[in-house]
Amino acid sequence: MKLHNLDKTDKAILSLLQSNCETPVNDIAEAVGLTSTPCWRRIQRLQRDGYITRRVALLSAKQLGLAMTVFVQVKAARHDDKWLDKFAQHAAGFEEVVEFYRMSGEYDYLLKVLVTDMASFDHFYKRLVAGIDLSDVTSSFAMEQIKYSTEMPLAHL
Repeated sequence: MKLHNLDKTDKAILSLLQSNCETPVNDIAEAVGLTSTPCWRRIQRLQRDGYITRRVALLSAKQLGLAMTVFVQVKAARHDDKWLDKFAQHAAGFEEVVEFYRMSGEYDYLLKVLVTDMASFDHFYKRLVAGIDLSDVTSSFAMEQIKYSTEMPLAHL
């Protein structure tokens, strides 16, 4: 990782892009004190070096009717590579799973699931546990989203 190659201009560019990736290069250049071509070259370098991995549109879960956020914790039935790979492929294949982590601690996996309602979660849950041996599954339903951000902290750079 090339953290030491980022200067304050690179950090400012990253901050602007993660706030709105549709910002025209001319506007970014002006905001960071560059002309368009050097700014564009920096953006290209930041992409090539892996700091910028993709540019996407963030959709509104609420507008899409995805009113229920569920955090599902799973304990593995076994801890061999074959089972772990099978479960990872199985769980990652569900559209409803928007984040998926292997964890330390009491539970082995954490899934963030977005669904429309309890009936759609029940349908998801039945498909998740079908055909795969699990030790334990528990679900927590988010009552309120206090903070949501896709912006990475940059102050440590």
